[in-house]
Amino acid sequence: MISPTATLLISCPDQRGLVAKIANFIYANGGNIIHADQHTDFAAGLFLTRIEWQLDGFNLPRDLIAPAFNAIAQPLQAKWELHFSDTVRRIAIWVSRQDHCLFDLIWRQRAKEFAAEIPVIISNHPDLKVVAEQFDIDYHHIPIIKENKQEQEAKQLELLHQYKIDLVVLAKYMQIISGEFISKFPQIINIHHSFLPAFVGANPYHKAFERGVKIIGATSHYVTDHLDAGPIIEQDVVRVSHRDEVEDLIRKGKDLERVVLARAVRLHLQNRVLVYGNKTVVFE
Repeated sequence: MISPTATLLISCPDQRGLVAKIANFIYANGGNIIHADQHTDFAAGLFLTRIEWQLDGFNLPRDLIAPAFNAIAQPLQAKWELHFSDTVRRIAIWVSRQDHCLFDLIWRQRAKEFAAEIPVIISNHPDLKVVAEQFDIDYHHIPIIKENKQEQEAKQLELLHQYKIDLVVLAKYMQIISGEFISKFPQIINIHHSFLPAFVGANPYHKAFERGVKIIGATSHYVTDHLDAGPIIEQDVVRVSHRDEVEDLIRKGKDLERVVLARAVRLHLQNRVLVYGNKTVVFE
């Protein structure tokens, strides 16, 4: 899309006239709506919407859109976010030893499948520094053990501020992030196999093989202080059979992890994910 756009993600108590009020804000200021989607969660009593409009011809300058809309949002008790399509966000990729998701994200970013910069990779192991060097990305090795976790997380947080990071992507980062860190930097996306809680802990594909499962999967979600229980952005599965060995399950699982994580990152960057409670609405 050549013309820049603005997007509002809104959630508020459901009531009559919401669509008209929000659309009229854009119309009254000369805006042209190009995408509009909505969902009502009747159990929660919430109205959720994503509305996108062209900025060309819009009467309000960008810095006045938020305060102007807030005057409408407050009486509606609305929670809302405003995003601009030409904002290029900066991603920090966190890894441990596995490289499949890291390579995939870098390739997709270089192929311009999503608009973002990847200025830094952070890891608790030195193994993938060679990948960072291959793509001319800064690499920071920050080993973490129980005794130094708080100190090392402070270093990680400082790096995020130093590189002006907007989003952290855990591309098979095999460390638990503390609730204190998450409270200071909540924009974190994770990828893991979908065996939880049936196959917790190490070697999930080996455990699945022993149980003779017929499908395996992957889940990408936002990180919260509840382990692997944050709002889900994207999931997928693939069938397996009795003919598949452990190596086949690992290969198929890695393929899924690549694709599911990439989809989740793209949806986030396109401002298509609205979080409420511990759930999401994904406006595709």
